[in-house]
Formats: sequence, C-alpha cells, structure tokens
Amino acid sequence: MGRKVARTETVWPVFHALDQALSLRLTRRCRWSTISAVIDTTDISPSAPAGFRVERRIPPEQLDRLSREIIRLKDELNAVILVHNYQNPEIQDLADYVGDSLGLSQQAADTEASVIVFCGVHFMAETAKILSPQKTVLLPDRDAGCSLEESCPPEKLRELQETNPNFYTIAYVNCSAEVKALSDVICTSGNAKKIVEAAPPDRDLLFVPDENLGSWVTEQTGRPMTYWKGNCYVHVEWTHDSITRIRREHPEAPLVAHPECTKAVRMLADEVCSTEKMVTYCQAAESDAIIIATEVGMLHRLQKECPDKQFIPAPTEKCACNECHFMKMNTLEKLHDCMSKRTPEVTLSPEIIERARLPIERMLEISAR
Repeated sequence: MGRKVARTETVWPVFHALDQALSLRLTRRCRWSTISAVIDTTDISPSAPAGFRVERRIPPEQLDRLSREIIRLKDELNAVILVHNYQNPEIQDLADYVGDSLGLSQQAADTEASVIVFCGVHFMAETAKILSPQKTVLLPDRDAGCSLEESCPPEKLRELQETNPNFYTIAYVNCSAEVKALSDVICTSGNAKKIVEAAPPDRDLLFVPDENLGSWVTEQTGRPMTYWKGNCYVHVEWTHDSITRIRREHPEAPLVAHPECTKAVRMLADEVCSTEKMVTYCQAAESDAIIIATEVGMLHRLQKECPDKQFIPAPTEKCACNECHFMKMNTLEKLHDCMSKRTPEVTLSPEIIERARLPIERMLEISAR
C-alpha cells in the first residue's frame, strides 16, 4: 500500500518519572520543523499485566442462565450495555452496541438510558461518565486498566507542558480523565489523522500517550509532533519476524494492522486502521482470508460481520494470538454481578468532568465535520 511518509529525525531526551525537576528542553527550528521528539517514560511505563486470572468460557447451561438474567436486569435498570470490540464473545453477544472507542463515546453521549454498563477498560468508562455525568456508569471489573493510561501520569504531563507554553496537547483517548482534563483535544485511532489535521498550524503538537499511533499520524499528515513514549503492551508484541512468518504461510491473505503496532509491523501491512475501519475493509476485501494484527477479541466481531471469510490472528513470538488481559478481566459473571449490585460505579469529581468534557466534545465536533 503506497502512502507518503514524512521524514523525521528522532530526538531522545531523558524524562525520568522519579526526578524532582524536569530537565527536558525542546528546541524547534521553525513552525513545522522536521524534528519529532520522543519523551522517554521508561521509568513509568508499566510492563504487561502479570498475575491476572483470566476467566475462560463457562458451561452452556450457565451461559444461558446468566445471559437471560443480564437481559432481565438491563430492562429493570433501564440500562444500555456498551461493549468494546476486544471483549469476550459472550459479552459482545449481549451488547446493545459493540464498537471502537469513538463509536462508544458517541453512544455514551447520545443514550437515553439511565444506566450505562461499560464492558471495556477503566478509561473508557470514565469517558462515558464525562459525557453523561447525570447517568450511573458501571464497570464489571474496577481493575480493568490500560498500559497506555498508566504510562502517562497527569503530574508528569503537566510538568512537560510547562516547558513549552506553545504546546497543543492531543491526547489519545487511552488515558485517564485527569490527562484528558489537561489536553486541548482528544482523539481515537479512528479519527487521529483528522484531529491532527485540524490542529492550529502555529502550535507545537504534543501527542500523548501512544508513540506508535503518534508516529503513524505523522506519516499520514506530515505534521511533526512530540510523542510521549507510551505504548499498548498488546500491540507491541508483534514483530517484523512474527508477521513475516505468517505472511509467508498465507501469501494471498492481506494483513490489516492497528496503528498502535510498531512501524516495523505497520510497514508490512496492506491496511493500517482502527478496529471499526477494519470491519469496513474486510467487508470490501476480495480475499477470502485476512490476517488481523490487533487484539484477538476483534475476530469475533469480524466473523459476525463477514461470516464467509476466514480471519487469521497474527501470531507474536510468544503465542498464536494476542489477548489483552485487562480487557479479558471483564467476564459474564462480573457483568451480571455489577448489574445486580450496581457496583463498581465509576465516579469523577465535577471539576474533572467539566475540564475533561471540553476536549472530548471538541473531538466529537471535529469528527462530525
């Protein structure tokens, strides 16, 4: 797939989470210089989650009983069940809406339900609360976090912003409510290119917290940015070698990769796009088999949308597929329990809601253009 790639010179300043003072100084040569700086957050970037006990499939009779009870509770609570594409199949099958972060944000803003049951990770449920502060937002497992969110503490972002008053901060939605509140605009993988293209041309762009998505957007737009050095622990597991092997095994199958993947993987892909755009691509693809480089839960959605096609999970060096253990912390049992007990409930201070809402609404407005 041909596309124009902007040439960038990578600068590696040092940014230590435990330092008392921030020593970083960035120098821009012109309004749109060729420099893209990367903020090194090695000391604060979490490793892949360890020690999680991810529940597996439940017996059919229990599945049927729980599903019926969840549907009953949904009616009783006047609830809507919003589910991310990476959730377990049995949870996706009970959803009122299954989608990516952008679609889920739009649904949360527009729903007339009294209760939003969000089957995803914590920052997604926070976004729903910000957009619908008067509603009850439930999350099946309060500990369902995100390596990207954890890599960008708000106090460290604030310190960096203070070094350059001209920073225009674009925050990928995979961040905390506090980071959103410090940002000028939010983006998702589905609209990041459009958001960056709409950014003020006279501002220095700071993109947090995913350096891979940020570098992909620079490739698409030619707009240099300063990237926060965070990543999704799932998407960086794929390597050039692991992708090359699966492509050799299936030479006729196109490869679709998420922009959170590293550049070494993206360069091998026929299409790089958000999970929602993967659906559109696969529906239109002529090939009967397609290799997918994103979290394996997406394959269930794709198989339902394109039942006549074969979807091949891209293997990593460690396994034949790739799961997000955070996403898989939500189970059908936990979904039932959170609805029956109305907890864990996501709560945020009115101040954070007010400050974080503006950049999210700015994103939704730009996306609708």
